[in-house]
Amino acid sequence: MKNIKKLLIAAITITGVSLFLTPDSAFAQTGVKRTDLQRHDISVPGHEAVQATISFEKGSAFGKHNHPGEEVIYVLAGTLQYEVEGQKPVILKAGEVLFIPAGKAHSAKNVGNNKAVELATYIVEKGKPILTLVK
Repeated sequence: MKNIKKLLIAAITITGVSLFLTPDSAFAQTGVKRTDLQRHDISVPGHEAVQATISFEKGSAFGKHNHPGEEVIYVLAGTLQYEVEGQKPVILKAGEVLFIPAGKAHSAKNVGNNKAVELATYIVEKGKPILTLVK
């Protein structure tokens, strides 16, 4: 019986951790799709670089969230509005960039007439959830 409890606790823990490491479930019902491209250790101990594309269907948005490190955004297609904690909202079109400091709550919305896509590069602490939703 003790072994079953330990296995159950381990399974629940692993499942919970995997949800934080792969935030795809957070994107599932929003019209927003994240595709991880690469993940590598960097020369700063305890940190890694993660790169992903995030696609926004017309009119879709992803609510307030933050990351355990910096995010560098390059808009590949469409028009996106970003709201970053402590800053005025900004609208970016394909070819424009945005830097989001570590831990700053932010959100993004497709305000254009077509699908929008960003390339997101995260420089984050290893072992922490890549994304945390903010209420």
